[in-house]
Amino acid sequence: MSAEARIKELNLELPPAPKPGGVYKPVVQVGNLLYVSGHGPIRSDGSLITGKVGADLDEAQAKDAARQTGLTILATLQAQIGSLDRIVRTIKTLGMVNAVPDFKRHPQVINGFSELLRDVFGEDGIGARSAVGMGSLPGNIPVEVEVIFEVRD
Repeated sequence: MSAEARIKELNLELPPAPKPGGVYKPVVQVGNLLYVSGHGPIRSDGSLITGKVGADLDEAQAKDAARQTGLTILATLQAQIGSLDRIVRTIKTLGMVNAVPDFKRHPQVINGFSELLRDVFGEDGIGARSAVGMGSLPGNIPVEVEVIFEVRD
């Protein structure tokens, strides 16, 4: 089943693709690779999910924010390349978690993102990954994710 069909089947709602918040491109293509800039969790109404994990948000809420970040990235990809069916596979993900110093479950938070990509792209949605903690993130978002995809013409 195609990625676009899976999104419909799963009743996923993509938020509006965000505009850059600085001097950068949301996606850069080099050959058959797409380098996606860091994204945060944007809701369908365009608002950001905010808060520090372990203080303002618990692990489950942070995992949901990571999933929402994935939906935001899918919206950007759709806007940039036309169809998510052009994605061949996920190569590498960097997930950053805005957490209190003693929070230790960063990978479990970023699973919200990784599980979404697996749901949409199947096993090809699972790539190499790092999940790290940060002292802060822009706008006090709980997670930021950047990712590299292989794309077909």
